[in-house]
Amino acid sequence: MSSGKRPAGLEPVDGLESVDGLESVDYVETFIAAAEDCPVEAGTEPPRHLERPSIAARTYEMIATRPYRFTSADVLFGVFADRRGIAAGERAAARAAFFARSQACLRASDLGRRYGWGLHADAAGRVAIYGRESPEYAALLAGQRPQGAEGAGPVRVVRAMRRARAGGTAAGRAG
Repeated sequence: MSSGKRPAGLEPVDGLESVDGLESVDYVETFIAAAEDCPVEAGTEPPRHLERPSIAARTYEMIATRPYRFTSADVLFGVFADRRGIAAGERAAARAAFFARSQACLRASDLGRRYGWGLHADAAGRVAIYGRESPEYAALLAGQRPQGAEGAGPVRVVRAMRRARAGGTAAGRAG
């Protein structure tokens, strides 16, 4: 994350970038609700361009086809590595280099900003997505864990980042 602050829901990390296998971009027991200015009312699959799928399409596919299998860090790095064609044998070193630099978390993903998805990270930091129209989304928004998700206690709720600055446009204010 560019601000240097840990996102709400991430356990403290005594000066290290990871703890118990989690990276600084990972959330636990947290629901990232769709942005307040998200333009759609229901989860919508991002368009998939056959030659070069977008980051949003790759992220969607990775999480939607395997809910609660990957952490946010796994998803962010997996999409990066796939887009760059990094070979399997080179991924461990590439992952270390990737997380040596500050990275945006899934709050910045177009899934929650543009396509109407909420992302839930369970107690182990593994993520799944739920459309705004779903009963699971409503339960998570109320701080309740969906059936089958690991963990105990309430779920912390944060919003995806807004698409535009408050009172301005995505490009900023003129003049």
